[in-house]
Amino acid sequence: MSRPRILVLADPKPQDMADRLAADYRIVRDIADAGDVEIVLTTGGLGLSSAQMAALPALRLIAVNGVGVDAVDLEQARARGIQVTTTPDVLSDAVAEMALALALAAGRRITEGDRFTRAGDWAAGGKLGLGLPVLGRRAGILGYGRIGRRLAGMLRALGSQVLYTSRSEKPDSPDGFRPDALALARDCELLFVTAAGGEDTRGLVGAAELAALGPSGILINVARGSLVDNAALAEALAQGRIAAAGLDVVEGEPEVPRALLQAPNCVLTPHIGSATAQARRAMAQLVLDNIAAFTAGRPLPTPYGM
Repeated sequence: MSRPRILVLADPKPQDMADRLAADYRIVRDIADAGDVEIVLTTGGLGLSSAQMAALPALRLIAVNGVGVDAVDLEQARARGIQVTTTPDVLSDAVAEMALALALAAGRRITEGDRFTRAGDWAAGGKLGLGLPVLGRRAGILGYGRIGRRLAGMLRALGSQVLYTSRSEKPDSPDGFRPDALALARDCELLFVTAAGGEDTRGLVGAAELAALGPSGILINVARGSLVDNAALAEALAQGRIAAAGLDVVEGEPEVPRALLQAPNCVLTPHIGSATAQARRAMAQLVLDNIAAFTAGRPLPTPYGM
């Protein structure tokens, strides 16, 4: 039996998982050579555009290595009966941990302190400015899905009161509900963005929400860059309307606006929320499980509900 051909837009990590994929399937890299391909492996960031999907008439499965689907043309997939899978749950701990790390780095001025020390300012008698506490402050979770709930649990364990927004109030939640981003920002001191991307959430955090967060507030984004208005955030940081920000994602990434690069109170990381060896291996395994189930005609382990 011949091995199925798969269009791979990004290899799974670590390398041995990519080797397993290549051993079980014939890998195609060029979409121009993929007219008969039924399966595409992509990432949440890369997705699969309308034009790419149109070039794949035999496509039946889009296997996303990640949880984001805002870069996938879901409308076309739905119309054509193309199934979509993601890798939920297995990366929740890693991304939630990253959010907490960014909050601590931003509040306690860790990256500023690193630069200050390396530049010789400490040795020269300089004093770094005071930071802000993180633990025990009111935390707002903007997007109460798997990652948001996992982060909420971590924050509660560390003594923080947690508030959240969601499409609807969750009766089983121990956390306080707020109906929208503005109300959440007004009532919290740390605002964590963990909501899904897409046009429905574009610019969800803008000037009004940042003003509501206030001059001692900290913004953390580990979701999608599109949820936060870059210009409004840069202005809020520069003018002291909020104290600090920690961003693992930025709209337009990997390009980052100069105003954010130059803001000393903005901690930046290159979209590495799920980048632990354990999380990436678990993600890759789930991708392989979904592809194997599809080729065998079995139910998909983690189909994305469209």
